[in-house]
Amino acid sequence: MKKAILVVSFGTSYEETRQKTIEACENKIKESFEGYDFYRAFTSGMIINKLKKRDNLFIDNPKEALEKLYNQGYKEVVVQSLHIICGDEYNKLKDMMAPYEDKFERISLGRPLLTYIDDYRETVEAVKQELDEMDIDEAVVFMGHGTEHESHSAYPAIEYMFRDYDINAYVGTVEGYPELDQVIKKLKEAKVKTVDLMPFMLVAGDHAINDMASDEEDSWKTILENEGFIVKTHLKGLGENPFIQNKFKNHALDCMKQLAEVSI
Repeated sequence: MKKAILVVSFGTSYEETRQKTIEACENKIKESFEGYDFYRAFTSGMIINKLKKRDNLFIDNPKEALEKLYNQGYKEVVVQSLHIICGDEYNKLKDMMAPYEDKFERISLGRPLLTYIDDYRETVEAVKQELDEMDIDEAVVFMGHGTEHESHSAYPAIEYMFRDYDINAYVGTVEGYPELDQVIKKLKEAKVKTVDLMPFMLVAGDHAINDMASDEEDSWKTILENEGFIVKTHLKGLGENPFIQNKFKNHALDCMKQLAEVSI
């Protein structure tokens, strides 16, 4: 039986961070799927088009990838998402997969990083491994992407769990709630002086480089400095964290086990 593992992410047009994050996660998953052929897809049409035009790099969207797998005679497909939450992009992936559920003998979709309560715990533990010791008046501010989808509640939930693990962390989003204004209010109430600014995203791409860490007047770094905080920026996506890479691998392995149980 021909079997494939398809790893799907939002994507990024930044080659260096793609290698450190998306490709690192892909390679971790690939190593654990002996007997499966590996494929990649991005959900962002804008990034796919940019890479095609700028770099002559052709990457399928999930629908195109699944169609190729079907036409090439694959019978079992494990699709693993590298998305952070069960938001718009993940649900778009589910919608793209729906027409193919009857075309393959077995197909399964691996959950995003933050799905079950244990996922939150394991993610916090993974991030904690890479945080330096902080002063009493120092805090981490994470920039999440955000969403209008009901899954936006994942961001305050992960912030709550960071605090459960005694990490002085605040989570804001670029597109959604909470926004930076809410974060600044809480930082001032807690008398925080130094802010460690980090992306809570798979890659340190456009949002992290420009919206978070740049010297532009509307970047989070500039806004926080204008509010009187000392700001340290850390351009490292979650996908660089080996513990996060292992989490995505384990989510994919859960899918493979489920498919094996169904076939018995």
